[in-house]
Amino acid sequence: MTAANAGHGGVIAADVVVIGAGPAGIAAATAAAERGLRVVVVDRCPEMGGQIWRHVRGAAVPQLAQRWIERIGKSGARVLTGTSVVDVGVGAESFDILTDSSGSAVRICAANLILATGARELFIPFEGWTLPGVMGIGGAQALLKSGASFSGKRVIIAGSGPLMLPVAAAFSGSGARLVLVAEQAGFSSVARFAAGLWKTPSMLAQAARYRARFMSSRYSTGTWVTAARGSDHVEGVTITNGRRTWDEAADVVCTGYGLIPNVELAQLLGCDTRDGAVVVDARQQTTVANVFAVGEATGIGGAPLALVEGEIAGLSVNSRQALPSPLLQRRTALEAAALRMTDAFAPRAELRALPTAGTIVCRCEDVTYGAVQGAACSRQAKLYTRAGMGPCQGRTCMPGLEFLFAWQPNTVRPPIEPALVSTLSSEFAVTAPPASLSPSHMGDTYQ
Repeated sequence: MTAANAGHGGVIAADVVVIGAGPAGIAAATAAAERGLRVVVVDRCPEMGGQIWRHVRGAAVPQLAQRWIERIGKSGARVLTGTSVVDVGVGAESFDILTDSSGSAVRICAANLILATGARELFIPFEGWTLPGVMGIGGAQALLKSGASFSGKRVIIAGSGPLMLPVAAAFSGSGARLVLVAEQAGFSSVARFAAGLWKTPSMLAQAARYRARFMSSRYSTGTWVTAARGSDHVEGVTITNGRRTWDEAADVVCTGYGLIPNVELAQLLGCDTRDGAVVVDARQQTTVANVFAVGEATGIGGAPLALVEGEIAGLSVNSRQALPSPLLQRRTALEAAALRMTDAFAPRAELRALPTAGTIVCRCEDVTYGAVQGAACSRQAKLYTRAGMGPCQGRTCMPGLEFLFAWQPNTVRPPIEPALVSTLSSEFAVTAPPASLSPSHMGDTYQ
């Protein structure tokens, strides 16, 4: 196993390419490589682990993460970190994957793909959310894991979902002054979800440990931020519980309303999606032959479910043997918990009233809520206002706009990730649409 940049260009052949090196991708690659398959893992981050096991080189990781990282290291899988997938073509017998590593184009040819593309945060715009000091909950977690100091800072975490608990615990342990954790889901929803965790005791114990680490800080349900204020930096927020409104002082505000599966690559390949997630069968196979999907791309479920799904996919590639019953039973239990979590922490309708006409909704292009209010769909908003056409390619603004206006997701076109022109025009670039896609799909995907 090698965990390094892809190098200076070339062609790599493999039986399986795993895209993403978080828990799901690591488990999938390990299971496949231990069966003797030639496995290549591609991840844009400098180290394996994904967001949940994010770490800097040489830093300690959780014991479970360490065991999996050591296991993949012994499996024979080849790991290319610092490498992003730009485009994928479908040939008669293999997939052609164009990747970019620091401006160098690398083409990987493989008969099977496992998509472990993870998820990103859902941001719902409110007045002042673009102020310095306002950041995503996951972004704050990444900063903490990278060694950033928030010692003495007044921190408010406001949003939704279980991710708030470990981030709150981390802030509390870092010397920050954790003022408030505001969960938009109501008390009854959170209580029902917590009560159902007895079926997955490990998740219940983990949640209890996180809460114990910030027990001195307020945790309020049915509460959300309506605005942030400040001049050149956030100084405070306005908060409501639907009955009353009040102000809180803050130096740092972390916000996010759950996670959104990263399905762009799956959509480019023609895989079916439902409710924003990739559709898979019992063996994690998508609706496209020889393409599997695991982890958050198939629905938000957390690291334990991602590991199980990864193992199942790794065992299923090029095999129809029966899968281990304990593995299938564990997946069933964790999937049920994931569905309860999605239901409990769904964003409330009141959040659609947060932005005003002057609220920036597309940070890259400085597009306001008022400018897109009359658009019938995301495509029209892009054409008329450039919303979603900035450096993030709509990853930050479009999920929020789809929530606000009930728009359907836009079509997907390569490049999947920003890339240099030299990579796109290299001899390794994908030059033709996937042969397996229908003409109607080709028009949507490759125009």
